[in-house]
Amino acid sequence: MENHEKYSRSYFMPPVKSLKWTEKEYVTEAPIWCSVDLRDGNQALVVPMNLEEKLEYFQLLLKIGFKEIEVGFPASSETEYAFLRTLIEQDLIPDDVTIQVLTQSREHIIRKTFESLQGVNKAVVHLYNSTSVAQREQVFKKSKEEIIDIAVTGAKLLKKYADETEGNFQFQYSPESFTGTEIEFALDICNRVLDVWRPTANNKVIINLPATVSLSMPHVYASQIEYMSDHLNWRDNVILSLHPHNDRGTGVADAELGMLAGAQRVEGTLFGNGERTGNVDIVTLALNMFSHGVDPKLHFEHIPEIISVYERLTKMKVGERHPYGGELVFTAFSGSHQDAIAKGMKWLEEKKCEHWTVPYLLIDPMDIGREYEGDIIRINSQSGKGGIGYILEQKYGLDLPQQMRENFGYCVKNVSDHLHKELRPDEIYDIFITEYVNINAPVEFINYRYTQQDDFQTIVSIRANDNVMEFLGVGNGRLDAICNGLQNKLGITFTNLFYNEHALEIGSGSQAVTFIGITATDGTVYWGCGMDVDIMTCYVKALFSAVNKMLIGGNVS
Repeated sequence: MENHEKYSRSYFMPPVKSLKWTEKEYVTEAPIWCSVDLRDGNQALVVPMNLEEKLEYFQLLLKIGFKEIEVGFPASSETEYAFLRTLIEQDLIPDDVTIQVLTQSREHIIRKTFESLQGVNKAVVHLYNSTSVAQREQVFKKSKEEIIDIAVTGAKLLKKYADETEGNFQFQYSPESFTGTEIEFALDICNRVLDVWRPTANNKVIINLPATVSLSMPHVYASQIEYMSDHLNWRDNVILSLHPHNDRGTGVADAELGMLAGAQRVEGTLFGNGERTGNVDIVTLALNMFSHGVDPKLHFEHIPEIISVYERLTKMKVGERHPYGGELVFTAFSGSHQDAIAKGMKWLEEKKCEHWTVPYLLIDPMDIGREYEGDIIRINSQSGKGGIGYILEQKYGLDLPQQMRENFGYCVKNVSDHLHKELRPDEIYDIFITEYVNINAPVEFINYRYTQQDDFQTIVSIRANDNVMEFLGVGNGRLDAICNGLQNKLGITFTNLFYNEHALEIGSGSQAVTFIGITATDGTVYWGCGMDVDIMTCYVKALFSAVNKMLIGGNVS
């Protein structure tokens, strides 16, 4: 690709090897989660949320279980200020929830920030200033010591105004653009701030290390985090926090490896909303933990409802392939995948397995409010017998014999291919009914009666060509007698009678269903299905359905 020479690696490795995180296998416990949807997420929207929308979104975050929520930058606009005052004055912040506000290191902004917090029970006041080489040289045109002075001055002002304001305040500092900052300098500025605040076990400080712009592969960010964790002053009284962005598509990986490297807290948003490519997606992070058997301490049992509120308030869309939340993320169209999923679900049910191991499905979709019938197996021209049979069985209680599933599978795929569309479960069911069930043309079954002497003798009434007629059949059972009589009457031959039946339990009371397959002299197998409250009538209807398909050469429609 042209112009690749204009780019270089603009991150900084730690001065010493920092790879203890590689010895850990997975994240073993949930971090402290902080939602920044209402600040970082909201400022990235084409049309930011109004006050009423923000209040509703705040309630959504509470319902999910966030205990720390960044509510905005109150000194930046009247809308932000009014939102915070509404939360406080209307007593909308639960006792176990801490709000967070953002401020620059400027006295008039810090003063107004604390004014906005009057009457709050507790809050995190988040101080930041940018520290990267690019920001120092191009934007601020300041030396390292001048950048440190900005941070230290802000830290002192936070202490001053916190002492003058009623409430419980926790401090947070972020060296913005941390990933583009020399690691030794990032450590120095954080330690200088910590030395001002002097955190204690009862009043810990948050040091937040943002990947404001993601510049490296995730393992580099993890090593940077580990180095900072190992060398911060007052470490026992510091909560190490992450704030990854997704510029390189690695926000989730950055956060996961950062937690292995010592981070205790993560700032992010629902579905990764945020500036440019977005913040780290807390939904994905949390459910990744869930998939490893770790309680994420957030409630995503009703993902469709969360998505509905999220999309309505933000005017953003959750992509069809977005992990966990997307419409198609649990969906299999491929025949082999559908077959494996169907068999895995059956295995899980039969073996009563303790752990989820279904092929192709990372977690049980029902655990997050998704549905098996519409979310997992969907049918188009690429689908196979396993998925099609699974839908009929799960939704309509029809457990087709394996050989019949293949026959029906081709039928459904042909319809989908011809229509160039995905088929809904009800459309699949309608195809099955049309093609296989109680087919009464060209020969219609009316009734039968039988007597048993040495053999079963059965008299069957049929209608063909608008004429009602009867025939006698003899065999070693009622069905065998009808088969023999039918072949003699119609002058046809079939062999290898296969049949199976079961109760039709879903929505049909005591009705039974029977499947029959017959083999013509040319080797073609024809299938029929009968449904009736009487089991023997059910068999006869299935037989006539198969025979009628043989007479007309296959498809009914």
